[in-house]
Amino acid sequence: MATIKIKQIGSPIRRPASQRQILIGLGLNKMNKVVERQDTPEVRGALAKVPHLVQVID
Repeated sequence: MATIKIKQIGSPIRRPASQRQILIGLGLNKMNKVVERQDTPEVRGALAKVPHLVQVID
């Protein structure tokens, strides 16, 4: 299965708790951190909820 790289570009400060929990679930907790995740519908759905805080790296 394919993987995608996700980079955190926004701060969770002053964001709703649900958006903070999504970042934690993706494994992101610091600015400019990059993680590699399986490209699944669940991960894509989480990314769709916080597009202003993350960036998908090709």
